[in-house]
Amino acid sequence: MAELRSGYTTGTCAAIATKAALRMIFEQKKIEKESVMTPKGVLIETPIEESEFTQNTAKCAVRKDAGDDPDVTNGTLIFSEVTLTEKQGIVIDGGKGVGRVTKPGLWQKIGEAAINKVPHRMIYDAAREMIEEYGFHGGAEVVISVPNGEKIAQKTFNPRLGIVGGISILGTTGIVEPMSEQALIDTIKVEMAVKQANDGERLMIAPGNYGLDFIRESMGLDLNQAVTCSNYVGETLDHAVKLGFKKVLMIGHIGKFVKLAAGIMNTHSRNADGRMEIMASCAAIETDDIGTVRAILKCLTTDDAIRVLKEADILEPVMKRIVDKALFYVNHRTGDELTIGIIMFSNEHGLLGMSENAEELVAEYKELFPTSQSVVR
Repeated sequence: MAELRSGYTTGTCAAIATKAALRMIFEQKKIEKESVMTPKGVLIETPIEESEFTQNTAKCAVRKDAGDDPDVTNGTLIFSEVTLTEKQGIVIDGGKGVGRVTKPGLWQKIGEAAINKVPHRMIYDAAREMIEEYGFHGGAEVVISVPNGEKIAQKTFNPRLGIVGGISILGTTGIVEPMSEQALIDTIKVEMAVKQANDGERLMIAPGNYGLDFIRESMGLDLNQAVTCSNYVGETLDHAVKLGFKKVLMIGHIGKFVKLAAGIMNTHSRNADGRMEIMASCAAIETDDIGTVRAILKCLTTDDAIRVLKEADILEPVMKRIVDKALFYVNHRTGDELTIGIIMFSNEHGLLGMSENAEELVAEYKELFPTSQSVVR
């Protein structure tokens, strides 16, 4: 299998475009290519597109290349418009298509452009390098823009983070690693930080869209209050403790959350499965019918296993054991520092089980974030 190709971040694009724009001003000619050294120590050189300049201003773009990563910004033009100033100093802002921060919890202050810390430094360093190289004694104003950024942002986490009007200029290393798990975890952590800054001590998490739909349609909870933890339950809980959350409500499909009952904190199938083994072992305590246990072990899906449990009339006690075991392991993971409630459900079979704290946490969330949806059924 061929090795996946890396790309470069929107922050790297913005820094290269800034450097090229300043070079165009100082040399008064169009620049075909420009380069920057990324924080990871990789030199990136890219073509420069849509260049224009005057004596004191210039604007140009770099096209984002995400490599083999499925990045929604891949192929997008990242523009930098630079204006020289008599006053020393470098001022960086966002223009069209770069989002604005509206909630606390991010690196930027409310009202500032969503240009993260590392790319902000890369843009600043690129501008300073050019000013020093050409011996200019003034400063520069830099405006980063992404013409179609507002449309792209609807496919990102930005609306959930309170970033409006466009995308964020991102990157911690300057390089996009294809299919990076760490990038997903970092995104979860950012969303959690925003929740902590705005919602205080409570956190609601769900593995994915199934959980979010269940929250909205069946539980009357505000969809926008849940953090999507994907398969990274353990990392999410670890960070919840680190951020100082006190109460965590976990809502997930049985297909994911049943694994928690065996202490499996990364629920991706390549790490571990054991769904049928967990359900069968819990069933074995509730029935003497070995045929039921064997039938569960032959099931391909948790929904199939639930049907077997229903036919044996032991679904409720088995699910109680599963939820209780899951609660034991997540409490162990967090060192019993959080009040945790767990809810498991199935799209086909509905609500399957709730831990002892779950109903109380649901009530608190419904009071804080009331909706017009129905109550738990």
